[in-house]
Amino acid sequence: MKFNPLIVIPLYNHAAAVGKVAGEAVSLYKNVLIIDDGSADGGFDNVKDLPVNIVRFQKNKGKGAAITTAANWAKDNEFTHIVTIDADGQHFPSDIEKLICAAKEHNSAIIIGKRNFDSPSIPPASKFGRKFSGFWAKVQTSKTIIDIQSGFRVYPVEIFDKYKIFSKRFAFEVEIIIKAVWAGFNVEEVEVGVHYPENRSERVSHFGFIKDNARLAVLNTYLTIRSMIPLAHRKYVKDEKGEIVSLNPFKVVTEQLKNDDNPFRLGISAAWGSFWGAIALPGIRTFILMVGAGWFNLNRAIAFSVDKLAMPPFIPFVCIEVGYFLRHGKFLTEISWQIVGQQFLQRVWEWILGSLIVAPIFALIVGAIVFTIGQIMKAGAKKYL
Repeated sequence: MKFNPLIVIPLYNHAAAVGKVAGEAVSLYKNVLIIDDGSADGGFDNVKDLPVNIVRFQKNKGKGAAITTAANWAKDNEFTHIVTIDADGQHFPSDIEKLICAAKEHNSAIIIGKRNFDSPSIPPASKFGRKFSGFWAKVQTSKTIIDIQSGFRVYPVEIFDKYKIFSKRFAFEVEIIIKAVWAGFNVEEVEVGVHYPENRSERVSHFGFIKDNARLAVLNTYLTIRSMIPLAHRKYVKDEKGEIVSLNPFKVVTEQLKNDDNPFRLGISAAWGSFWGAIALPGIRTFILMVGAGWFNLNRAIAFSVDKLAMPPFIPFVCIEVGYFLRHGKFLTEISWQIVGQQFLQRVWEWILGSLIVAPIFALIVGAIVFTIGQIMKAGAKKYL
């Protein structure tokens, strides 16, 4: 896979430290971009003579806006990844190589530089903030992310146009990680060093205790509520060519039918994905779907997209109806608090029981349709040739 990283330094009123950070980055990497986010302390003068690219904002727009601008600049100049490092001297440019090595191994993942907080100089507020944010990240994604607040990261440029990020300031770094996990991208952490001056007067932070905490509170409320709504997030996966594609089932199947000349493999892939999409084993089914797709050399793009056809509420409703019929010899026709609320566990059992019947039938139907269309398209292509 092509890998061409750009080092990005968002700068806002860090004149005392940015010269050293940028100088060390330039000594290690030839491609460095500084986004001057409306600095008013003369920091630009400390880097203007360095061999770096510079984009300047007349007014402060926020860290999120700076990183998004950097990603767009990187895309326009054919870079595949951006490595963001803060201008305040908290991170060590020598650790960039650790993140780059991890990014090469996990090409489509966001890599976070997990700061080593073992030093006694680490402010208690920073330790608490990291644990607090990690707790909410776990609630919202079920994934353990230790240092979601770290600004030392590698982003694949291609993810920035895959989903909408509303935050423009510090909350951006939380929102983009949570939504990346929702979208199916991996998030990996690599331990890095961190420097906090012993003298508090030397620590320069632009995190607003009231405003930025309020923004984070609003964001976490939204993300937590959204994580509890049983509507599927748009997912992405790499196709056979290594390109990231949306798991819109109809779009993916159409594209794969055009590119793959093995209708039987496509049909089996569709059957595999739709079966595990319909079976009532939340959490476990995604893992089995993923392992099986690799083990049996299936078309992953199709397998991971057609399972969205089984998203709530239609297939679970059918499963409950079938399960209810198996238990009572008749279909469920009444909707009431007693049926839905007081007998909730009975409906769950009927969902599981019914899915054992519905899932294989659904898989057979979807697989047969994809196989048939593939055969027709293949025959038509041969006739045309």
